[in-house]
Amino acid sequence: MTSTNTLDDAALSLLFTDARTHNGWTAEPVTDAQLRQIYALASLGPTSANCSPARFVFVRTPEGKQRLAPALSKGNLDKTMAAPVTVIAAWDRKFYDRLPTLFPHADARSWFTGSPEAAHETAFRNASLQAGYLLLAARAVGLDAGPMSGFDKAKVDAAFFEGTDWTVNFLINLGHGDASKVFGRLPRLAFDEACLLA
Repeated sequence: MTSTNTLDDAALSLLFTDARTHNGWTAEPVTDAQLRQIYALASLGPTSANCSPARFVFVRTPEGKQRLAPALSKGNLDKTMAAPVTVIAAWDRKFYDRLPTLFPHADARSWFTGSPEAAHETAFRNASLQAGYLLLAARAVGLDAGPMSGFDKAKVDAAFFEGTDWTVNFLINLGHGDASKVFGRLPRLAFDEACLLA
């Protein structure tokens, strides 16, 4: 059976084919309502056992940006300070404490409390998925995104997560991109270089 529920070319363009990583931003603001909307969309994406370990800090004030600035690499500083919002995409090391609510039909918490390795792997994998969903949700509602490494993890954790079980994964700048500051698209691996049919 073939599904007719597919995105049209305009939607695929918005999410993938014409979407780009942005390095420069216009002055148009991002509202808290938009941030709530993109989280609401991203939270619907699947995670294993609905574990939902991602946590997001939407850094949007001058004070928040100044807390983040010392952790940024030189190449990421200016564009991050200029972005209307920088998302700290993080994950909760003790995500499993929420499983009685998120996955109530089994004792899923016990799957992780005795295995730090399984807890770490599950949290990191699924939080990374959720951060990807957030990036696509932002594009879907008309925002541009610039995901980044290039920061000091320990400094971000110290500035934002001291005394908690949260830890940073990566950063995403959000806003309305300045098209004049987009780099040319780099090559991608062909199907036969990156995929196997088994």
